Amino acid sequence: MICVETIRKVRRLHLIEKKSIKEICRSLNLSRATVRKIIRSGVTEFKYERKSQPYPVLGPWRARLDETLEENEALPKKHRKRMTKIWKELSDDGFGGGYDSVRRYTKNWRIAHGRQQAQAFIPLIFDPGEAYQFDWSVETVLMDGALTTVKVAHFKLCHSRMPFSIAYPRETQEMVFDAHDEAFKFFGGGCINGIYDNMTTAVDAILSGKERKFNKAFSRMCSHHLVNPIACTRAAGWEKGQVENLVKESRAYSFTPRLEVADFDELNARLQKDAIKRAKELRHPENLEVTVWEEFQQEKPLLTHLQKPFVGFREKTVAVSRTCLINFERNKYSVEARAVGRQVQLQVYATRIVLRQDGEIVGEHERCFGRGKTIFNPWHYVPVLKRKPGALRNGAPFRDWDLPPAMTQIWTHLRGTSDGDRQLADILFAAYQHDIDVVEAACEEALKSGLRKADAILNIVSRRTNPPPPKAIEPPAHLQLKMAPIADCARYDRLGGSHATA
Repeated sequence: MICVETIRKVRRLHLIEKKSIKEICRSLNLSRATVRKIIRSGVTEFKYERKSQPYPVLGPWRARLDETLEENEALPKKHRKRMTKIWKELSDDGFGGGYDSVRRYTKNWRIAHGRQQAQAFIPLIFDPGEAYQFDWSVETVLMDGALTTVKVAHFKLCHSRMPFSIAYPRETQEMVFDAHDEAFKFFGGGCINGIYDNMTTAVDAILSGKERKFNKAFSRMCSHHLVNPIACTRAAGWEKGQVENLVKESRAYSFTPRLEVADFDELNARLQKDAIKRAKELRHPENLEVTVWEEFQQEKPLLTHLQKPFVGFREKTVAVSRTCLINFERNKYSVEARAVGRQVQLQVYATRIVLRQDGEIVGEHERCFGRGKTIFNPWHYVPVLKRKPGALRNGAPFRDWDLPPAMTQIWTHLRGTSDGDRQLADILFAAYQHDIDVVEAACEEALKSGLRKADAILNIVSRRTNPPPPKAIEPPAHLQLKMAPIADCARYDRLGGSHATA
């Protein structure tokens, strides 16, 4: 192969120094055919293009490899075999070639069969406050010493490219609602349009073209925040490419190396801090003179007005057991004793659950995302203690109950007495009826006076809770007595005597 330097010398000798072909051949030790080819072609570089590729090792296996590739390309993308696995299958059957030869052949096969054609895209531009993009990702963190899989909701404003990420244990609908509340609070407002994929928590049915049937709860959330939802075409992630890139950037910037956090509050605080720091470092891709953060400050006043948090929850009807418990997501939660024997409405929020019966709240708990746990509120069982005071000794709801200091001191004293359970039940029921602060203050007053009995404490509670006697009213002048009556007890003696005579 004639190198570029030799071609340059031949062209200069012939065209600049006017040397003959014979002289050039002698000075550069080249053949006449080579010199003529350089001069007549006018090219500055010769390239060798192979007309056919020999396959000395892969040749006998090409038919089988072609068949395997055809079958593999017919499968859905998620189910296709990787090239390493295809090469391993060939090697197990006796193929002696390397992985690289199979990879190169597969690449050329895909090009020849039109399976590896790059798609062309049109760059998009958005006005301030026009749209945001939303997506989920799955990440792994070390939370409280245990390896935990978390679901991260990502938002990105399409104009300023300002990101926001927040992690949850699930991808359920109530998490979607809470994520939007937190994102719009962080941005200081919303956008006219929201761009989503066809997630089941939002879309009930995919109709023709861009038409979608959004579910009722998601539509209510969009109406509350004044957002027009837009669903992407199926398997067309490029339609929300900004948030797709955010997922990759967040994974590299915030989750690599693996994060170690105590709980979700610490994790989300870290994600929010990283988002702001990253926005202050990155230049805006369309306006390199400013950072993403500076562009966001310009867009922020043009966002739609920030609405109050959307009251979004998932609702279902559950039964209450005889032990005042309901089952939800393989955990048990307590309800008030008066709800036993009837069904209650369970309202599931992102971080809490609320139980209602006939419109009244009969239970409220922080949501538990583990399994096989029982979450008690001891006050739900206090009315039952009036009938079963002995349950204080071994009742599961009352184990490790954290009461105020004075009540704890009374509890410790009464548990050692014969009628202690009954007295404790009376004190707790008084706190259930009135207020725990009132009973705590009564216990403090009783302890200062050296009293430990329930009767003394309940007497103090009664004095504190009963209304004071009304103030004496001074009668007006025209109703006042001008002559005070004279007391004469002898009249009663005379009446008695006359009665006896009769």
